[in-house]
Formats: sequence, structure tokens, C-alpha cells
Amino acid sequence: MSNPDPDRGQITLDWRKTYGSPPPAYLSVMLMRKALAYEAQCKASGGLPASARRLLKQIASGKSVHIINRGGIRAGAHLVREWNGRTYQVEVVDGGYRMDGELWPSLSAIAKHITGTTWSGPRFFGLNNRARAQP
Repeated sequence: MSNPDPDRGQITLDWRKTYGSPPPAYLSVMLMRKALAYEAQCKASGGLPASARRLLKQIASGKSVHIINRGGIRAGAHLVREWNGRTYQVEVVDGGYRMDGELWPSLSAIAKHITGTTWSGPRFFGLNNRARAQP
């Protein structure tokens, strides 16, 4: 029986060399290429940032993404943002965010509601370094 994909043999060898075991039988050649390229990129750039690794470990331990993905903001904190002449106040609560008496799952959902367009919620509310650096 002939090999249906002539690249599969070489990709399988590359996979074994990189990961130390054979690839799962169900992986396509395309997916193996992507995984190998990602692994090479991680080795070249040092991999995921420590903050991303910590977040993934917390998710793997069963913690809710909403609880851990607040960038250090605790329940009870208040965020204020002025947009088009109106001041918006958001309270950080367990399980999400409260604005105008309504519970929201994410800051991005609130930012989209306020602006009518897709925004990064943390950036909209000035919670990341990129937003803080802007005047």
C-alpha cells in the first residue's frame, strides 16, 4: 500500500525528533507542520510569557477564566471611563463586571456596548501597558 501523503514520513521523523515520541495517528500532515513550526518559534523566542503560562496553569487547575483574567483587579474595584461626553463606571464583581445595574461577563463586552465596535476591554479601560503609555 502506498503512502497517501509523501511528506508524512518526513514530518513523522521531524515530530519524533522534536517531541521524542510518534505523533498521534489522527494528526494530519498540515497540523503536524503547524505544531512543529510553533515549537520552533517557541524555541527561537523563548516560548510563552510567564504570565500566559501562569494563566494556563490556573485554568488547568479549574479556576474560572473570569476570575483569573482580570489583570490583578479584585472584586470591589471600580473602573471609570469617559466616552463621547458620558462617564461610565464599572464595578468588578465576582463572576464579571457590573455597569448600570447590569452584570457583564467581560470588559470587552462592556466596551463594545459603549462604543458599538469591537474593542479590547482592558485596553479600553486603560488596564494594559499599551493603553497606559498613550496620552
